[in-house]
Amino acid sequence: MKRFFADLHIHIGRTKSGKPVKITGAKSLTFDHIIQYAKFQKGLDVIGIIDSHSPEVLAEIEGKIMEGHLVPKFGGGLDMDGLTILLGSELEIYDENCQGPVHVLVFFPTIEKMKEFSSWLSHFLKNITLSSQRVYVTGVELQQKVKGMGGLFIPAHIFTPFKSLYGSGVSRSLTEIFQPDLIDAVEIGLSADTHMADSIEELHRYSYLTNSDAHSLAKMAREYQIIEMEEASFVEFEKVLKNQGGRRIVANYGLDPVLGKYHETVCAKCFHPLKQVGEICSVCGSKKGIKGVASRIKELSNSKTEIARPPYIHQVPLEFIPGLGKKTLEKLLSYFSTEMQIIHEVPEEKLKTVIPEKVAEYIVAARIGKLLFSVGGGGKYGKIDKRTFGENSK
Repeated sequence: MKRFFADLHIHIGRTKSGKPVKITGAKSLTFDHIIQYAKFQKGLDVIGIIDSHSPEVLAEIEGKIMEGHLVPKFGGGLDMDGLTILLGSELEIYDENCQGPVHVLVFFPTIEKMKEFSSWLSHFLKNITLSSQRVYVTGVELQQKVKGMGGLFIPAHIFTPFKSLYGSGVSRSLTEIFQPDLIDAVEIGLSADTHMADSIEELHRYSYLTNSDAHSLAKMAREYQIIEMEEASFVEFEKVLKNQGGRRIVANYGLDPVLGKYHETVCAKCFHPLKQVGEICSVCGSKKGIKGVASRIKELSNSKTEIARPPYIHQVPLEFIPGLGKKTLEKLLSYFSTEMQIIHEVPEEKLKTVIPEKVAEYIVAARIGKLLFSVGGGGKYGKIDKRTFGENSK
């Protein structure tokens, strides 16, 4: 078995011709830039491009296959210079069974299957060229279509307050809108971890994915996983999700939940922490609040059973590290090649020969979970507290 770094939720911001795909995505998020950044800066081995249903994206991919730059893999997926690309699509469900919109990820093994799905999909949404569009079929109908075509069906960022399974879609259970047997895995999202998710009994049967949902190049691999399989391909990844034949998720790497921008319940106007939604904010007097992921999970919690799972390692992206600006990061990369190597492998002593000692200490403290944080909420990320090392937090 081989081990691979994988981030399976990366958006296309613009096509080669400059047309928008993910409207909120950065213009620099083109197919070519994603490939280069994922491989040579981030150090990823497997990525999921989840706007592959867009016709212009499909045409660009087909062109690269014709030119020999992209090579279809026998087990599904595409290879480009040793980086494996899985073709996916993010869609929004809001049928008569939903209390609010729900985002899901679907993946297919080949470009032929994705083209077939895109053609079918074009009859059930308003703009096939864009990402994360509302599809006018029920959740179960979409599940049945995806599974009938040999695809994978994965609810996305399942706890975020907006456009997610538990954040907006259902009152108590995923069975309100989905068939449990037609779900292959769930993506946790930035404001929760596996321990929090396992307090909900109906999730115990699924593998958990930790992905970046990157809307810019820099956000790639802010969450990821190490997976173990024979080779990097769609078929092998499917076996990973099912824990078949020794294939498995070795570890999930994600933000400490308190860093997530929806972890805590806060005032919708000034982001002051609240005990509950509906409470009048003591700072600004607003009556509007945004329920945090921690509060929502507490409402849904119905299990204290310990589940045998891969370790969830609270990973801190380099962009969160105090004192680690663009020039310092460029210097690190010039010495140590990729961010995965810097985060996981480079000894502290070697880091200190390249960057300031304090910055190196922050990187190492992040590896072993010894950083202190301020809590995020309401769309605002938490921060590393400089008092980790006794510094003045200002």
